[in-house]
Amino acid sequence: MPSHKSLKRVKVSDTRPPEQLDLLWPGDDVGLLAGVDEAGRGPLAGPVVAAAVILDDLNPIQGLNDSKKLTARKRDLLFDEIRAKALCFSIAEATVEEIDELNILHATMLAMRRAVEGLRLRPARVQVDGNRTPQLSIPVQAVVGGDAKVQAISAASILAKVHRDRLCEVMHDTYPAYGFDVHKGYPTAVHLAALREHGATPAHRRSFGPVKAVLESQN
Repeated sequence: MPSHKSLKRVKVSDTRPPEQLDLLWPGDDVGLLAGVDEAGRGPLAGPVVAAAVILDDLNPIQGLNDSKKLTARKRDLLFDEIRAKALCFSIAEATVEEIDELNILHATMLAMRRAVEGLRLRPARVQVDGNRTPQLSIPVQAVVGGDAKVQAISAASILAKVHRDRLCEVMHDTYPAYGFDVHKGYPTAVHLAALREHGATPAHRRSFGPVKAVLESQN
């Protein structure tokens, strides 16, 4: 991967082919750049997970992309490679209770802030996938579609996705009637049917409409 100084500055709306980009602020010397992404905003159960990654330019990782565009096997392989090759990384969560108390947007920002604050090295800049950023004490930039454009964000998306999927496997072992190993907590027909039949588990987000509807019908 070329050094930061050799990378061409581009706008977020850049429409060139989807090669990986680093979107830079004005000024040549950016310093350490951390990419941040989340997994689990849409599901009805389980925590929301965020990851922050600072990659090593001298130890590149091939095949980084938006985690949703990769197979589960490729994500697992990259998960291990990112952890081995990144300068540092951090994975953090916001709990179901925090989601219900704060709402999913604020809980996601909380998880992202925890991930950045958990990095062993302090980045000079942070780039976050999407159009919202957590409150941080260092400069932060939102990058729409960043998980497919910025390598560090791609790496963060993979760490967050794999970590959360593994949490869903644990949820499945605890509550096997719900199929968390398959739908990962998303509101599929199978999940909604299980909710109606068995009710909500402690892992469910009670502030989410389908879960709230089931709870109200049981009262």
